[in-house]
Amino acid sequence: MNTIEQFNQHVMGTYGRYDLVLDSGENRTALSEDGKQYIDFGSGIGTNSLGFCDESWVNAICEQAHRIQHTSNYYYTKVQADFAKKLCDATGYSKMFFGNSGAEANECAIKLARKYSFDKYGKESERNIIITLVNSFHGRTLATLSATGQEVFHNYFFPFIDGFVNVEANNISDLKAKLEEYDGRICAVMFEFVQGEGGVIPLTQEFVDAIFEECEKRDILTVADEVQTGVGRTGKLLAGQCYGKRPNICTLAKGLAGGIPIGVCLADEKCADVLTPGTHGSTFGGNPICCAGGIAVLNKVTDPEFLSEVGKKAEYFRSRLVEIPEVEGVDGLGLMIGVRLKTKKAGDVCKKCLENGLLILTAKNKLRFLPPLTITYEEIDKGMEILKRVLA
Repeated sequence: MNTIEQFNQHVMGTYGRYDLVLDSGENRTALSEDGKQYIDFGSGIGTNSLGFCDESWVNAICEQAHRIQHTSNYYYTKVQADFAKKLCDATGYSKMFFGNSGAEANECAIKLARKYSFDKYGKESERNIIITLVNSFHGRTLATLSATGQEVFHNYFFPFIDGFVNVEANNISDLKAKLEEYDGRICAVMFEFVQGEGGVIPLTQEFVDAIFEECEKRDILTVADEVQTGVGRTGKLLAGQCYGKRPNICTLAKGLAGGIPIGVCLADEKCADVLTPGTHGSTFGGNPICCAGGIAVLNKVTDPEFLSEVGKKAEYFRSRLVEIPEVEGVDGLGLMIGVRLKTKKAGDVCKKCLENGLLILTAKNKLRFLPPLTITYEEIDKGMEILKRVLA
């Protein structure tokens, strides 16, 4: 029995997997079980922010594993305190909650937003509705699926959780209309600055401005899901910086610990003390090994020169893409890139790239690229040559 057969015999079939067993990786190149090399333009869906097995990252987590691997959250650890301080200092947020994933971070944000209004306006006000955007994606728990504005995910698991209203992304009129319709009952507006799973679609500056202006008038919290856009992906530490905004709440995960599970919910001074003992928790949240990995990532991605280079690589990546005749257009922000094709199907192209040694992603009907932030120009060129041949 080979690896794939053994896996399928014992693991639930919740993913449409490719017939590829990845065995090891170094920098931006993965090796399969049979020794074939693959250039990585996907970074584990934006998670391996420093590529495969970055030396400083490996050393950090190995040193922590030799020291202490886990404690319950009844106790403190210095590595957790150091990570929290470093991230708060870098982002300007006051406090954070530690979880293990983007969905957990978003669950925390939902609870925090609802409790803020509960504490301030009382249970009787029923001020608990959260506006999210059509085409959004916030996770696969029941609450975050309910928040997700895509009907394709709204099946099988009924009843979904009430209290979410969708607004069309970049439609200011729709936003204002929903705010008026549910006036006095909305506690937060939750959004991605760039809709990742929804097709790599950036919000416009005008729409983001409108969200903040309208929420400020009504004491409605702003919640940014930066699970995919954060940690340097857009050329800024947070995508909100590209728009000149800092929401009240910001969630991070994916690339934050360089490939091991972490999720955080950041809160500003307005709502930093809303969650009190007993109102939320996570057994593995703030795991020392994950925090050590997170510090190693932050040591690099908080460097202005590193972020500037991400921006330059993003421009170069896009310039190479638009040279390809099959490419109709390029969307996204920084190294979060979506490509519209003229004639070919994204899923077919993804499979063909895999056969030729290139790992890429899809989002809706687009090709999606989330390369490691450390990718080199030479590796971009090498991957583009494969993509050009596949798209020819």
